[in-house]
Parts: sequence; C-alpha cells; structure tokens
Amino acid sequence: MPRATFPVTGDPAADQLLVDDPLALLIGMLLDQQVPMEWAFKGPYTLLGRLGGLDAHAIAAMSPDELDEVFRAKPALHRFPSAMAKRTHALCQHLVEHYDGKAAKIWQRTKDPEVVYERIRALPGYGEEKARILLAILGKRLGKAPVGWEHYAGPFGDPTPRSVADIDSREAFDRVRAWKKQQKAKGKAKTE
Repeated sequence: MPRATFPVTGDPAADQLLVDDPLALLIGMLLDQQVPMEWAFKGPYTLLGRLGGLDAHAIAAMSPDELDEVFRAKPALHRFPSAMAKRTHALCQHLVEHYDGKAAKIWQRTKDPEVVYERIRALPGYGEEKARILLAILGKRLGKAPVGWEHYAGPFGDPTPRSVADIDSREAFDRVRAWKKQQKAKGKAKTE
C-alpha cells in the first residue's frame, strides 16, 4: 500500500502528524465542528507545539483549567476553546482508562469493523456521524480499518466526496468543500 496521506490542513507537517499519531487524529476529529475543517485538523499540531508533545496520559493528568489555558492562548485552538479543552481532556481520560492511553488500540487487535465503530462511538465528544467519519478516515485514508468497515461508516464509506475522509489531495479538499456548501444551500432552501 502506498504511504498514507491526509492533506487536509494545508500544512504538510500538520497533515503528517495526523497520519503518524493516532491521538492527533482523534483530537482533530473531535475539534471538527463549527470551524473550518483545516483549522480543526491543524489543532493537534498547534497543541503539540504548545504542550511539547501529544500524550494522552499527560493531557489527562493536567487540570482542566490548565488545558483550558492552553486552548485559549492566542490564537485560540478553536472557536469554542474552553468547550473543546474539556472534550479533549475527557477524550484523553477515556483513552487512559480504556486503552492505556494508546489511541491506536481502538482499531488494533480486532478484525470486526462493528467493534471498531462501537469503540469510536463510545469516545467522549463523538456522536454517530463523527464516529462514522473517523471510521471512513481509517479505511479510506490510512488503511487501518477492518474489512467491511464501509457498512458501519454509512454514507461516508461511499465514493461521494462528502467529508474529510475523502480528502487525498487539495483538489479533493475543494470537491468536499463544494459538496458541503451545496448541502448547506439545499438545507437552507428547504427551511425558506
């Protein structure tokens, strides 16, 4: 399999971190709401720089107030830095409690895509759609999802360029953004 790429942030170092560090990927997906996707997924790289490393044990051991300060430092890590700091803290606590702080254990050592989906779905801050998209990223971008993952990823498992899981180039990024704008316009037209 060719080397995995995930060119979502526009910054090659931040993009590579998402491929190389499972915790960075989980945090990026967690932050992907109410901000542009490139900003959300660059968050882990910014957090890495501010903390000097990304480690679930270290983040879980921080006080929520300390992590909140890190998220709120200028420029803020998210549009809602305090809320996202709390969610990131809860995510890291969950990883420490259930996976010895190792995010990759969520998808390793099982060949059952339903188990992987359920493990992702159980993460703090992850709803059904977020879990499906992360499963699709593991399958489409990183080649780490068990055979049959497409069923559990729902519409995010198909070839329509609809989510961050479909970004394998800057052109694909533009297609996903255009699809999202089109869907938003359709939704707006229905409410008028």
